[in-house]
Amino acid sequence: MKYLTEYRNLEATKSYLELIHKAATKPWKIMEICGGQTHGLVRNGILDLLPENVQMIHGPGCPVCVTPLNLIDKAIELLENGVIVCSFGDMIRVPGSKKSLLEAKSNGGDLRILYSPIEAVKIARNNPDKEVVFFAVGFETTAPANALSVLHAQKEGLKNYSILVSHVLVPPAMEAILDDKFCNINAFLGAGHVCAIMGYKEYYPLAKKYKIPIVITGFEPLDLVQGIYMAVMQLEKGVYEVENQYSRVVKEEGNLAALKVINKVFEVGSREWRGIGEIPNSGYVLTKEFKEFDAETKFGISHIKVPENPNCIAGDILKGIKKPHQCNQFGKACTPSNPLGAPMVSSEGACAAYYHFSSNLIKD
Repeated sequence: MKYLTEYRNLEATKSYLELIHKAATKPWKIMEICGGQTHGLVRNGILDLLPENVQMIHGPGCPVCVTPLNLIDKAIELLENGVIVCSFGDMIRVPGSKKSLLEAKSNGGDLRILYSPIEAVKIARNNPDKEVVFFAVGFETTAPANALSVLHAQKEGLKNYSILVSHVLVPPAMEAILDDKFCNINAFLGAGHVCAIMGYKEYYPLAKKYKIPIVITGFEPLDLVQGIYMAVMQLEKGVYEVENQYSRVVKEEGNLAALKVINKVFEVGSREWRGIGEIPNSGYVLTKEFKEFDAETKFGISHIKVPENPNCIAGDILKGIKKPHQCNQFGKACTPSNPLGAPMVSSEGACAAYYHFSSNLIKD
């Protein structure tokens, strides 16, 4: 790749769309895992340009969207009890059971919006009399930086730094979706940024067990239509393999340096997913060596449990059972300025994509 614009080339994108129209002879349902891919499909009008028999299903690939209410409420509890809570900006407006982090900040909480967890370590160093917690939300993509922050804090002997862990893993979520009795997905577009860290060896058993094609795909228009074409070609041939469309970024083995850092600080454990429930072995937890940096244990907030909002169908949307505009609250009681759930407020949420780019929608 010389320039990113190569993957935004209109003529090249149109040529692959024509190939998809020629190749698709049967109805196929393809789930794109990542919210960034969802936004790319909707924003660029690709959903309108696909043949009627190729339907894209929007998956749970937005870490903000799948963060459960419990964890947001735990972060708010810390904020309201004098802890400096640090977070990426995409979490601050996501509603908890009663309020968002931003609302808690407006009531006097010390919320810091950061671009890197390493900045949170610096805040802890500069405020030795205050507890500092970084809200560590993300898929495998952000795990290396969050793990590094813990290693830096340990090296500096900072006892006032900890992380509230909400790391979830993509392959177990894919398996949970495939095991759902309502699942009718024929192929996956794998999340390119996750695979840039993790590689894609974990997908081979899934493709074999469920007899389903998995194409690791990027985020630009040409990436997306190439990935869809590769998936359709596999489906039409009756094969189920793992292919890598995003080869300019993703290697089979992943980023070995990043994996080493992750595996030093984290281990795999069960995680709750917003609107979906607990999925075994679907997230990261701190290893025994680094438990002193676990904010849930340190502040005794593990007991906080709250029910999901009954008016929000985020679970059905994240599992691909329903589309955002099929929700009775969509664009009415639920808008980006007044969201019922995370998919409407997150920058990668499917509901937000449909709300902002609704003129592109023609399919149910």
